[in-house]
Amino acid sequence: MELLTIRHQDFTMYVECTKFDGIWHKAKSNVGEEHLLSAYTWTDGVESVERNGEPLVQGGKARAVFFDNAEYPVWVEFKPYVGKAQFGSMLQSDNERFSFRRGVLAGFINYGNDIGKSELNLIYQVGSETRRFTFGYEVLSTKLAYHEHWNQIIEDIEREYRMLSLDYMRRTFHGFTPDTQGETPELIWWNVFAGEREKFIKACKGIIERPRRRLRGYETYQRADRIKRVPTAIENELAEHRREEAYLYRIEEHSPSNDTQENRFLKYALGQIIDKYDTLKRYIERNKQASDELKREMDECLLTLKHLYRNPFFRTVGRFKGLKQESLVLQKATGYSQVYRTWNLLRRAYSLQDGMYRLQTKDIATLYEIWCFIEVSHIVREQLGITQDEVEHRSRMEMNGVFTWELGKGEHSRILFRKDGVELAELVYNPKHTERENDNISMEHLVVPTVPQKPDIVLQLTKDDMKKGMKMTYLFDAKYRLGGKERGVNTPPEDAINQMHRYRDAIYYKDYEANQLKKEVIGGYILFPGDGEPAEVANAKFHKSIEEVNIGAFPLRPKDERNRALLEDFIHELIETRSSETIAKVIPQKGTVVHVPDRVLIGVVRPSSRKDYNKKFENSEADLYYTGANFPTTISLDGLHYFIPYFKERGIRDVYRITRIRTITGKEAKQLNEEYTGTSDLRLAFELEFSHKLSDDIQMINTEGMISYTFLDTTFDNIPL
Repeated sequence: MELLTIRHQDFTMYVECTKFDGIWHKAKSNVGEEHLLSAYTWTDGVESVERNGEPLVQGGKARAVFFDNAEYPVWVEFKPYVGKAQFGSMLQSDNERFSFRRGVLAGFINYGNDIGKSELNLIYQVGSETRRFTFGYEVLSTKLAYHEHWNQIIEDIEREYRMLSLDYMRRTFHGFTPDTQGETPELIWWNVFAGEREKFIKACKGIIERPRRRLRGYETYQRADRIKRVPTAIENELAEHRREEAYLYRIEEHSPSNDTQENRFLKYALGQIIDKYDTLKRYIERNKQASDELKREMDECLLTLKHLYRNPFFRTVGRFKGLKQESLVLQKATGYSQVYRTWNLLRRAYSLQDGMYRLQTKDIATLYEIWCFIEVSHIVREQLGITQDEVEHRSRMEMNGVFTWELGKGEHSRILFRKDGVELAELVYNPKHTERENDNISMEHLVVPTVPQKPDIVLQLTKDDMKKGMKMTYLFDAKYRLGGKERGVNTPPEDAINQMHRYRDAIYYKDYEANQLKKEVIGGYILFPGDGEPAEVANAKFHKSIEEVNIGAFPLRPKDERNRALLEDFIHELIETRSSETIAKVIPQKGTVVHVPDRVLIGVVRPSSRKDYNKKFENSEADLYYTGANFPTTISLDGLHYFIPYFKERGIRDVYRITRIRTITGKEAKQLNEEYTGTSDLRLAFELEFSHKLSDDIQMINTEGMISYTFLDTTFDNIPL
């Protein structure tokens, strides 16, 4: 399907897309037709531009043509006088997709997940003249509104992690304007200078040809007949020695000098720019994606700058020592003002907006993934009710490739949420789960015995109701994809839901003391840029499955507060639900019974002459507790997992795990307690293993409910403190 026809004085260009109708329908359904507009611009020489037969206006907005993840064949038929032509992208991979043969340049472009402003550049030869043509447009997303959602994602990421949204060697770009905050990073410096390069070079050449000078005085000695204008100061001396023809008079003369403060600044600025440009140029050349055309342009620019710096003009200019005061020459004089402006721009930071300079940004899939991590961190903090000061933010960015920053993974992106010094939750971005790398890259005790797994976001909530410091693990995976639409609700891709099942089955908790693997992940959830009425989303299969199997999805897109509330409520429920209730909902293996370790037996430890027996309880080292002759028959031993010793008239402190329940005879009890005088009747013995402390000090409890003043069968939630 022919979409664009551009008739130029030197060629005719055609842009096609065979599946455009399906792409347009999908974008219209997900985003809305009112958001599918693009601005079009082009350079001189164009006779007409048509989209599906309708003429386009220079700088005006019309229906978009270019979308992400779509393939566009491009045909350019040149006039017979055009010698050769090529596609002028900065990416070598794009240029290799085009070939010029028999007056026709043909190829295709596919923007993948890169969205934003872009240009189609042609470079062709007419005789000895090299001509260039540029056609500008916007590449839109079929899943999110480019002018609304994408800008919000960029803004949110930049607010949290400055420079993280930027990249280099991309097919699309975003406008920005330098601001006055801080020093300019290399990427910003390079892009600012790319826009100022031609003006800067022209200004330098103009100054060298017509520099501003100042008169500099110097002394000389001349005979009377050589003096052109007699200074008043030597009139008497001249009259005194008028008969001495060879007498030399000291004369102060003035001559124009190039060694001015402004010319020194020019020399300094030009030298600094050459050094910086040369360094960054070498970085870019090491990137295999850089096209031959880009490398040629960089070589020409650097050669021009060095040629200017070697001009004999600068031999007459001294070393720059700084500007002691404001210079009107640098601010207003022709040439000098441009050099000064460029220099100031290169020293500034940047502000992402629709400005005149260009910055490439990361692909939308990566940006959406980072944005989801930021959103989840904000929701967790809000639901925990803590301030930003109570968040320990360890996230850091690391350089990767040319001018590209990435968010550190694993422990490098850990965010800890604390309240009054107590850790409540932990959030990690994209950890690698492998047993070998676990200790220094991933999360403690999480291993994968098979192949590495990389969920985007790992949330661990700390629960103390069953065991102090116990962590419940939940996975979130951001997917910039849509599966379809049912009853007006976007659905997540099926393979993404399947991936969450794999994550839950693949990631284990490694108990290194017992050398055992245990199930770790409670649930897994997809975050995707879907839309729909919240009531319909709540009834969708992908959302209702969360209640049934703890695997499902949440639609999450910028400015969609209603569907964001579904995720907020869910995380709030995760935080508020006790660990015993969470474990009780875990679906057991067929043929097994899951006992929730919430029941606890509180038993009195009476003073005894057997000091070793009591001393072990005092020191939290007990390994056995035995009962008297009549253990209450109302206490069921089934599902009894924990024991708390009650020090008579003092209270409780320690929690022990019951590893085994057995019977012992009175004779065995006598060996444990010298005061025992009974016979061989049976007693109950609980073999114990220390678990944790309820508190640092012994605290009193209400003993009114104790059976026979000895035992209290209760749960952790109902301990009568």
